[in-house]
Amino acid sequence: MKKGSRSKKTVCRKIMLGSLLCIAALCAGCGKKASEEAVQTQVPTIQETTTQAAASAPKILIQSDEEKKEDAKELPEYILPEEREEKDGMIRSFLTGQMVPAEQADRRPIAIMMSNDKEARPQYGINRAGVVYEAPVEANMNRYMAVIEDYDDLDRIGSVRSCRTYYTYFAREFDAIYAHFGQSTFAKPYLKFIDNINGIEGQGSTAYFRSKDKKSPHNAYASFAGIQRAIEKLGYSQEYDADYDGHFRFAKEGTEAVMHGADVRDAYKVTPGYKLNNPWFEYHEDDGLYYRFQYGGPHMGDEGQIAVKNIIIQYCPAAYYASTEYRNINVQADTWGYYISNGKVEDITCEKDGEFGVTHYYDASGNEITLNPGKTWICICTTNDMQPAKIE
Repeated sequence: MKKGSRSKKTVCRKIMLGSLLCIAALCAGCGKKASEEAVQTQVPTIQETTTQAAASAPKILIQSDEEKKEDAKELPEYILPEEREEKDGMIRSFLTGQMVPAEQADRRPIAIMMSNDKEARPQYGINRAGVVYEAPVEANMNRYMAVIEDYDDLDRIGSVRSCRTYYTYFAREFDAIYAHFGQSTFAKPYLKFIDNINGIEGQGSTAYFRSKDKKSPHNAYASFAGIQRAIEKLGYSQEYDADYDGHFRFAKEGTEAVMHGADVRDAYKVTPGYKLNNPWFEYHEDDGLYYRFQYGGPHMGDEGQIAVKNIIIQYCPAAYYASTEYRNINVQADTWGYYISNGKVEDITCEKDGEFGVTHYYDASGNEITLNPGKTWICICTTNDMQPAKIE
């Protein structure tokens, strides 16, 4: 999962976003197969992208060479992989870009599936996540994948739910150990390509337990001790792959990832457009964080209201596996979206570094974006059946 070159790219092939959505809508749903060995599951055809979604694609302005040169002078410095060094027992986190204990940051994180059903709330351990993915599953319900490195003292994480195909790709982007409680039929072939702890087979009884305060299926939880026992029994390494050098670019200490270009605008309230839980984020200038709300009120984890530094909205073409409610979200497609931080938003394009590689995000000038250190919430939004995000 080694990153490719991150030098400036020409914008032309990345910016034709309106055309991109229309083309993507006609492409096959599943995109690439997990590998040549993958089971030949039913690959649906992507449903035609709605006119509204296509029209909502941002019109990214192509800057002149002089404008690009001027912007380049002000681009924030970012932390290079070789600059990641331990100091006084602390080292920079791959997830947040912040200094954390080395024993946490140098250990592969877990990427654990979490329910967002009303009956399952609050989510235990979600406040500790450095990165959270939110994506639709069945019946307009959303499910989370929380990427966590700081969980040594947690004795209840979850509730834990089942895997969908696209989450296996997200987990691989962080070289994480994937934790889930079962899977859809269509996701099962992809689990062989990632270190995973499955609650319904193998070491499930080692890693997970059922609580008595909630009803099934909302009462399956993990713990640090259980996960560690399962990892040991399964023989997984907890060291990052030798080629892994992180997912995001983070601004260096003392600098901010200032956005550039004519497309930058205010972002004090962000509503991604999910239907059932209707979530939104509100920016607080006093601490520079976005506080999350859903179901009409604050989104509370077991340690308080969820707040993040960065929000990424990524649009993906999607369809359904034939004659089912199971979504097939194409996360390999080159798409578009938004990067939001510090009360501002800019339009971005999204490009995955190979089928199992990292997704890179580029601004209007073709530069890979730099994130502000802190937690990041990634909204995966489908182009075929979701309203455009509202950012104000």
